[in-house]
Amino acid sequence: MNTPLPETLTVPEVMTALRLSRSKVYDLIRTRQLPSFTVGRARRIPAAELTTYMNKRIEENH
Repeated sequence: MNTPLPETLTVPEVMTALRLSRSKVYDLIRTRQLPSFTVGRARRIPAAELTTYMNKRIEENH
């Protein structure tokens, strides 16, 4: 059974979801391919933005 994603994800959660390194996830954030925001020092990625990013990548590869 799939557990629904929370509204926002941490960088380590995105790393796990995409199976990417920390530096690659931060590259995606830095280049604005993966939108994020900060709360204090905590970086968060909206789950909907991760889904959008993945869907765009799938479309690019078809």
